[in-house]
Amino acid sequence: MSSKPITELIHNASCLDDYDPNSMPVAQARRVIRDYLSPVTGIESLALRAALGRVLAADILSPHNVPNHDNSAMDGYAFNADDLQGESVTRLHITGTAFAGTPYTGKLAPGQCVRIMTGAMLPAGSDTVVVQERVQIEGDHIAFQQSLKRGMNTRLAGEDLKQGQVVLAAGHLLRPADLGVLASLGLGEVRVWRKLRAAFFSTGDELASIGQPLASGQVYDSNRYTLYGMLMRLGVEVIDMGVVPDDPALLEQTLLDASACADVILTSGGVSVGEADHIKALLAKLGQVVFWKIAMKPGRPLAYGKVGQAHYFGLPGNPVAVMVTFYQFVREAMLVLMGQADPAPLPLLQAVCIDPIRKLKGRTEFQRGILFTDQDGSWKVRTTGGQGSGMLSSMSLANCFIVLSEETGDLPALQTVQVQLLEGLI
Repeated sequence: MSSKPITELIHNASCLDDYDPNSMPVAQARRVIRDYLSPVTGIESLALRAALGRVLAADILSPHNVPNHDNSAMDGYAFNADDLQGESVTRLHITGTAFAGTPYTGKLAPGQCVRIMTGAMLPAGSDTVVVQERVQIEGDHIAFQQSLKRGMNTRLAGEDLKQGQVVLAAGHLLRPADLGVLASLGLGEVRVWRKLRAAFFSTGDELASIGQPLASGQVYDSNRYTLYGMLMRLGVEVIDMGVVPDDPALLEQTLLDASACADVILTSGGVSVGEADHIKALLAKLGQVVFWKIAMKPGRPLAYGKVGQAHYFGLPGNPVAVMVTFYQFVREAMLVLMGQADPAPLPLLQAVCIDPIRKLKGRTEFQRGILFTDQDGSWKVRTTGGQGSGMLSSMSLANCFIVLSEETGDLPALQTVQVQLLEGLI
């Protein structure tokens, strides 16, 4: 990961091929943002249950083998495979029982076996387990047809994790399974990077907050609520700075306040070309901006730069465009800033679109879609209908984006398209 100063690009555009701050392709914009990110540096120790969704700041080494002893993978009978002597039926004497947590303390002699439960330590002298469904009980003996191999139905010490092995590397985002893995090592506390702090606000005289009556020409501010939800999903510290009117002095002070307390600043609105859009002028005064527009729909007016030491993302004002640009650019950037090493891009799958699609070439589009399985089990997708960037209900209906490349134009129905799942994001 590069840690080049953002001014290198601002003042030396030749360092990036085809740099155009007014019309940057989606893939190029992602690369530019990624190249100017540095993760947070503060570290804290957290109890295991408080660490979900946080990023490890140090490698986790296994303090012992997992499992720490050879044990049975099934309920059955443990014995030594040397007792399989070629006869069609093996007959063994039952000498005791081994439970999980209560091992059999003796050593098996030839021709002996022990009743054993799943997870119980293999008795000394045994190396194989026959499952209980395959034996016949004959008093204090068992009999079974020979078809076993040495080591069957057993789990060896260190089979999952070996002592000293790097179990989870620094930069790993902790998921539910990871908590279980750490617990299996007996670790109750981990060192993680501190939480990323994200400040956000909406701009515009036309916006009213919930609980206020709508004046003529006003609309309720929905963007702060979708931003809040998306940020909370990422597990960052959220700083809601409200709605800021189109007043240059108020906007400047809010940007300065946000840069003083946050690692990332997100605004919605104010980055287009309207006469009342003051954010662009303020950023020229307070910080640096890498680009203003993306060759995409929805979300063409997207700004990225810095205000002080805080990374700045100026998102569009239209509600759908806010969500699309967040998922396509901000999400990955914030994962990097949180300390995650090389977060994987959102996967693209293929499906047949049952609807015709209208699209102009020259820009990437993210149309809202509904992915489903047809009666034959194949994956199909349909649009949610109207694709206007102000139609926030389309995001509630959708379970995927239909991703259409710059080269793609109008498509008839029943064409294969790429889709990006929203499950786990929205």
